[in-house]
Amino acid sequence: MPLTADRAKPAVPFAGHYRLIDFAISNLINSGLRQLVVLTQYKSHSLDRHVSQMWRLSGMLNAYVASVPAQQRLGKRWFAGSADAIFQSLNLIGDEKPDLVVVVGADHVYRMDFQQMVTAHLESGAAVTVAGIRQPKGLSGQFGVIETQGDDSERIARFLEKPRDVAGLADSPEEVLASMGNYVFTTSALVDAVRSDAKDVESSHDMGGDVIPAFVSRGEAFVYDLSRNVVPGAREQDRFYWRDVGTLDAFYEAHRDLVSKDPIFNLFNSEWPIYSQQWNSPPAKFVEDEHGNPGSLSESTVSLGCYVVGATVSRSVLGPWVKIDSGATVTDSILFEKVVVGAGAKVHHAILDKNVVVEPGAQVGLDPVADKERGFTISPAGVTVVAKDVVVKA
Repeated sequence: MPLTADRAKPAVPFAGHYRLIDFAISNLINSGLRQLVVLTQYKSHSLDRHVSQMWRLSGMLNAYVASVPAQQRLGKRWFAGSADAIFQSLNLIGDEKPDLVVVVGADHVYRMDFQQMVTAHLESGAAVTVAGIRQPKGLSGQFGVIETQGDDSERIARFLEKPRDVAGLADSPEEVLASMGNYVFTTSALVDAVRSDAKDVESSHDMGGDVIPAFVSRGEAFVYDLSRNVVPGAREQDRFYWRDVGTLDAFYEAHRDLVSKDPIFNLFNSEWPIYSQQWNSPPAKFVEDEHGNPGSLSESTVSLGCYVVGATVSRSVLGPWVKIDSGATVTDSILFEKVVVGAGAKVHHAILDKNVVVEPGAQVGLDPVADKERGFTISPAGVTVVAKDVVVKA
C-alpha cells in the first residue's frame, strides 16, 4: 500500500492535519485514561515523532503517552502479532500494576467513551470485554463477528473471523455485531493469556484470532455493544460511526464522509474533540490570479497554510501547506502535506501523498489506464494514488 510504504499505518495523515492514531488516543484521553503506551515496530519514525511532539501530558500527575518500540527483550525478533506485542511488553504492565488494561487498535476512525465500556466490564465480572458495533448482515464477511449466547446477550458464544453465513441479532435479524478491535482486560487474565499464547507453537499470536477465542471457549468473554455508548455532543447520524480504513478505498470513502454539507462523521464536536498537532502556519488563503479568476472552494476541508490562486477545489481534503495554482482544478481528491498542483493541472478521484508535485498542465485520476502505465497505484474502486515525493509530468 503506497501510503504505508514509508510510514506505519497509524501515522498515515487523515482529514488534513490529523493522523489516524489521533482518533484512538483522543478517545482514550477524553475517556479519562491517562497512562497510554503506543507499541510500534516497522517504519515507526514519523509515528514516534508525532507522538513525542503532539501527545505531551503532565508527568506531575503521572499522565503520559509513550511510544515504545519492539524492545526484543525475549530475543532478536519483531512482534509476531498483536498478542506477541503485549507479551514482549509485559514489563510495562509490571511497572504500573494496573487492575485493568484497555487494548485498542490505531487504524479506525470513530468516537467512543471507553469509561462506559470499563464500567460494563467491571459490572459483568468478565475476564475480557470486546467492543462490538452493529453492521449489516451482508457485510459479515468483512469483519470478525461476535455471536452471543441465546439466554445471555452479553456473554460471547462464538468469535467468527469473516464468516460467510451467520445468524443475525435477536433484536435485529439483519444486523450482526462486528468486533471493533477494542478490548478491556482484567490484568491478571491478560497476562496469563499472552503467556499461554506465547508457548503455543501453532498460534499466530493474534489478539482477535487466538487470544479472544481462548477466552470465549472458557465462557470468560463478554461483548460491549457500542449502541449503549453515549458520547457527549454526538448527533444521531454519527453516534455509531466507525470506519476501518485499512484499505485505500475505505480510506478514501472515510474522507468522503467528512466533506459533505451535513457530514456523516462530524469533526466539529467540541464536547468530544479529536486532538492533533497544531501547526505553526498561517490561515488558508484563496485569492484571484493575475487574470482575475477567483480561488474557489466548495464542500471541502482545508488545512492551515494552504494557498489557492485562481483555482477550483471541490469535494476534496487539503492537508497543510498545499499550493494550487491558477486554472487548476482539484475534485473528489485527498491531498497530503505540501502537495503542489501547477497551473492548469487537473486532479480528480485521487490521493496525492506528501510532497507530490503535479506539473502545470498535468492530469491525475482522469485516465486510470494512463495513470497505471506511469506507475501510480489504482485501487479496486478506481482511485489513483500517487506516492510520496513523486513529480507528475505533463
